[in-house]
Amino acid sequence: MPVAVIDGQPLHYVDQGRGPVVLLGSSYLWDRAMWAPQIEALSQQYRVIVPELWGHGESGPLPAHTRSLDDLARQALALLDQLQIAQVNLVGLSVGGMWGARLALLAPERVNSLVLMDTYLGAEPEATRQHYFSLFKMIEDAGAIPEPLLDVVAPIFFRPGIDHASALYQDFRKVLQGYPTARLLDSIVPLGRLIFSRADVLEQLSRLDADTTLVLCGEQDTPRPPAESEQMASLIGCGLSLIPDAGHISSRENPDFVNEALLTFLANHA
Repeated sequence: MPVAVIDGQPLHYVDQGRGPVVLLGSSYLWDRAMWAPQIEALSQQYRVIVPELWGHGESGPLPAHTRSLDDLARQALALLDQLQIAQVNLVGLSVGGMWGARLALLAPERVNSLVLMDTYLGAEPEATRQHYFSLFKMIEDAGAIPEPLLDVVAPIFFRPGIDHASALYQDFRKVLQGYPTARLLDSIVPLGRLIFSRADVLEQLSRLDADTTLVLCGEQDTPRPPAESEQMASLIGCGLSLIPDAGHISSRENPDFVNEALLTFLANHA
């Protein structure tokens, strides 16, 4: 994988295909594998860039002084600058959508089109914020994601009825289990706290271009339920599509539907 040094740390990224650039922003706790079906499908017509979050995949630790999602947006812009990419079609899922929308608000001239997937631009509801922070404290204290906690964290990302014996579920669980202590403490936990203590930017969404924005959400997404996507699409004035048979990581649970939705949208906007 190619690497760029951003804020003093190595950021690894996928760079595959040729054509208009599609920048894919990933979910917390997922590396480039969450976009595997989309990389394969989109790179036939587009240049697909997938940066791995700090502490995820092969990327280095969270850089010092990274305090907010605005910093993640600024770091993504720094990557585009290094690659001399003037404009992207940005597709962000979960935290990828959170920093992706901020990037579009910060530098609208750099974003040709925007897809917000399974994400939310409001503040985290207080009850879930406190729940996630309690999980972070347990991980911090243990220096690992303990076995019982794996069975709390892993299901969050999938539709309720997923087969826990499936390769998709088991592979993700093994990734969580395999995080070394240093990575959990220097990147995963601090990044999680940053994400779930984010500021509310819903009032800024009307500044996004409704004609070049699309909201997608898994019909069975538990952490980012469709009602949140409906609220955002209404504030932006853009289209909304619900993804059947999918929870939070809709890109992997219903890749055919997601690929078709993205290819159709990009054909009209890229």
